[in-house]
Amino acid sequence: MTLALLPPALLAGCASPEGLKDEGRARRVNAPLALWPQHSPAPLRENENPAALKPLPALPRIPSGTMAGVDPLTVLDADFTSSGGTPPRPDSVRRPELHDLTDDGKPDLIAVVDLDRRTSELRVYTVRHAVVTRILALRGVLAGVELAAGHLAIREPTKDPRYVSVTDYVWDGRSMGLWDLTLDVARKGQPSSPAPAPLPAPAVGFAGDPP
Repeated sequence: MTLALLPPALLAGCASPEGLKDEGRARRVNAPLALWPQHSPAPLRENENPAALKPLPALPRIPSGTMAGVDPLTVLDADFTSSGGTPPRPDSVRRPELHDLTDDGKPDLIAVVDLDRRTSELRVYTVRHAVVTRILALRGVLAGVELAAGHLAIREPTKDPRYVSVTDYVWDGRSMGLWDLTLDVARKGQPSSPAPAPLPAPAVGFAGDPP
C-alpha cells in the first residue's frame, strides 16, 4: 500500500502526533463600521490649538533671543491678561524651568500654574524675532512632565489607575507639533528630578519654594 492510497484523514494524522482538533467555528472578521461617516469636526480654532503661536508684544523686546533673563511672573501675567483672564497668584506658579526646546541653543521658559489641587496649566515660551512668544498652552491633570531629546512629554492619568496617557510634543521648526500619543505604566513614588540652574530671584516666591 502506498501513501497515495491512504485516506486524507490518515495522511493529516501522520503530520501531528495529536491529530486534528476542532477549534469550533472561526470568528468572522468584519471591517470597522463607521457611524455617521458624513459628519466631521471643524478644524481647531486658534484659541483651541495648544500649539498655536501667540506673540506677547506688550512685553519688552529681547534682542538676545533667550528667555533666561525674563521674569516668569511678568510673562504669565501678560499672557493671561491678554486673553481677558486674571493673572495667576504667585503662590500657584511652580518654579519655572529653562530648557532649549526649539533647538536654537537658547533656553525656553516652561511654566506651570496650578489652578486647583487637580488641574494645572502648562505654558511654554520662546523668543521669536525678539518678541516673547507662547508656543504651547495645555490645561489638564499633570501626572508628570518630562524632557527627552528635545521632546516634551505630558503624562496624564486615565480611568485605569495602572496607566497614564503620554502626549509627546516636539518643535518642528514652526510650532510644538504633536509627535506621539501613547499609554504608559503609571509611576508611583518617583524621586524628584535634579534642581535646574538657578533663575534670577523673583520678587515673590514660587509654589513649592521653601519659606
